[in-house]
Amino acid sequence: MADPVFSTPLYSKFSDKNIINRVLDVTILFLLLLVLVYRLFSLNKHGFAWFLAFLCESWFTFMWVLTISTKWNPVDYETYPERLSQRVEEELPPVDVFVTTADPTLEPPLITVNTVISLLAVDYPADKLACYVSDDGCSPLTFYSLVEASKFAKNWVPFCRKYNVQVRAPSMYFSNEFSSSSSDGSLEFKQECKKMKDEYEELSRKIDDATKDSSLLNLRSDLAVFSNTERRNHPSIIKVVWENKESLPDGLPHLIYISREKRPNHPHNYKAGAMNVLTRVSGLLTNAPYMLNVDCDMPVNNPQIVRQAMCLFLGSSHESDSGFVQFPQTFYGGSKDDPLGNQFLIWNQYMIRGFAGIQGPFYGGTGCFHRRKAIYGSCPNDIANQARNLHSVHVNERPFLSLSGDLSEKDLLKIFGNSMEFMKSADTALKEKNNDAQNLSVMAEEAMPLAGCDYENVTSWGTEIGWQYGSATEDVVTGLMIHARGWRTILYMPDPPAFLGCAPPYGPTTIIQMKRWTTGWLEILFSEKSPIFATLKAKLQLRECLAYLYLITWGARSIPELCYSLLPAYCIITNSSFLPRVTEPAGCIYLALFTVYNLYTLREYLLIGLSSRGWWNNHRMMRINAVSAWLFGLISVVLKILGISETVFEVTQKDSSNDEEDAGRFTFNASPIFVPPTTLLLLQPSALAINLVARQPSSSSLKEAEHGTGFGELLCCVWLVMCFWPFARGLLAKEKYGIPLPTIFKSAFLTLAFVHLCKRAS
Repeated sequence: MADPVFSTPLYSKFSDKNIINRVLDVTILFLLLLVLVYRLFSLNKHGFAWFLAFLCESWFTFMWVLTISTKWNPVDYETYPERLSQRVEEELPPVDVFVTTADPTLEPPLITVNTVISLLAVDYPADKLACYVSDDGCSPLTFYSLVEASKFAKNWVPFCRKYNVQVRAPSMYFSNEFSSSSSDGSLEFKQECKKMKDEYEELSRKIDDATKDSSLLNLRSDLAVFSNTERRNHPSIIKVVWENKESLPDGLPHLIYISREKRPNHPHNYKAGAMNVLTRVSGLLTNAPYMLNVDCDMPVNNPQIVRQAMCLFLGSSHESDSGFVQFPQTFYGGSKDDPLGNQFLIWNQYMIRGFAGIQGPFYGGTGCFHRRKAIYGSCPNDIANQARNLHSVHVNERPFLSLSGDLSEKDLLKIFGNSMEFMKSADTALKEKNNDAQNLSVMAEEAMPLAGCDYENVTSWGTEIGWQYGSATEDVVTGLMIHARGWRTILYMPDPPAFLGCAPPYGPTTIIQMKRWTTGWLEILFSEKSPIFATLKAKLQLRECLAYLYLITWGARSIPELCYSLLPAYCIITNSSFLPRVTEPAGCIYLALFTVYNLYTLREYLLIGLSSRGWWNNHRMMRINAVSAWLFGLISVVLKILGISETVFEVTQKDSSNDEEDAGRFTFNASPIFVPPTTLLLLQPSALAINLVARQPSSSSLKEAEHGTGFGELLCCVWLVMCFWPFARGLLAKEKYGIPLPTIFKSAFLTLAFVHLCKRAS
């Protein structure tokens, strides 16, 4: 008879077959196909605008097919952490935690400190955790802040455990929004809480003073290593901020600071390079079989996250079912109704859950638990038992590594680099064994070469193992390679959310972030690691490939979006049409499509408790992003392919001020990325004015009467003005809320040029 303890699952999986959504999905697809059929049979009766509209609508139909395929089978998981200690005979597995920061100005140290403190305080044995902080800015301020934070954490962590505090980032806990997270109202709790608040305010004051006056940092002898260093020219720095020497399960986890070596004119591969250094250094020091990585602005919101992730890893009946566990990005303190469309609530609820129902979610770059062996390029044991070398799966003659079986020492050194100690740790990780306890301070010195610029030369780092290079979105391509090796992955959306970050608060920041994502996704599409190749030659499932294509083709959508946005003005100026007349039967198809689609998407927002205003804001931002961030991302990739320029990784500014006046308001700067949407805005009233004031004389010809501008084109112009309304406000506003004059002049020139060309074409 089976032991009931071990027959009890650690998690449950639920499928969500929403019949209404599926019916509406198919209805919209049917209407899109009717539109294409109508276009196709009437092409010979119309001109250029009709043909261009047909091409754009063909692309929109293709994207809707990808959308349906992606969201068709959403799934959810529920974990049972209370069963974990019963199921695991031995001790819980160790976990290495990675936090990345790159710029102390754009990513203030106090934000990083709060994330680190929250991770040190999670509900997991402290002797099974190690927190590594990668500082790509090589900032003594960041190191100083971590040292001071570790002192505070020695009191904060016991306080959280004693009173079962749920929100363990002190900045969030002591804010008004989260101040009621503990139900303990005893006098003792209130006194200790006040003491902790005073200590946190003292910590914040020290960091703030050091930020304003860098001379305060020179008073500390342990900062001498930062003397004569530059941000882009310095040796490796690895310092153990705190070591849990006695391996106390209720103590404070290890805390290690890392700043990898950087030299001028040496490629550093941005965040992917930093993550690979973290992987190697942690592999030598602690070598936990599981790794969690978070961005510096994503503090823990749910102290059970590590236990929940272990339920999903350890409770899987097949190893291949859990290559990594991704928690969705969730944000706090966002402006009401999501005016900048960057909180991704709908995306998480429908699209990511759809990914989870296929082969699993893509890797989102933060809030993700990885199997170390999967990052090291291993295929699942239950898939690649027969593979004894690196050639079980190939794409374009490049191996998706399968490091199972016995590899020679020569093979391991060629793959992982020339460190014998690290090679041994990698072999241990691939065999899923635990390292013996290490003296971290001693091992930190031995790990220095692993963080050097030249260590990866003639190795497989960044090409076949570790975080992948060649894309500004190293996270997505890394996850794609894991899926290509046959792993499935898991999306877990706990309540409360696992992590809470701060969404970009301003217009330029939001659009720059979206441009970086779009650029990176397109780089994947046009690379040898494209999901198409991974499906044809590797183990990526077909529907997972379609889901990846839905994601990484966002930049390509900018061209049909831009063309379709230009068509109403073009038709009005040239007295032509791209839409059927309202009186024609075909006009009902377009009206039905417009109505059903908008009511369907509005319903999605209302079902998860969002407002109609939030729906409109996200719809509007989709149009804005399409002709700004997506378009410039596409241009960046085209220039890279042509060899004209390289793509640049742009760090997103993190906000710690919570300025209520600025939060959520659309702001502008002199970036050319604002020129296309400003031009589209100016073009619509210009076309309407031409239609009203300088309209061409009407013809008695029946043919011209049939094909001239109709009510549909005029309505589209008005709709576009509504979509770009933040830019209309920006034309009249001042300072950062106003569009800079050079941008207005450039847009006005492009508008006049477009009108002139249309006039000549007519």
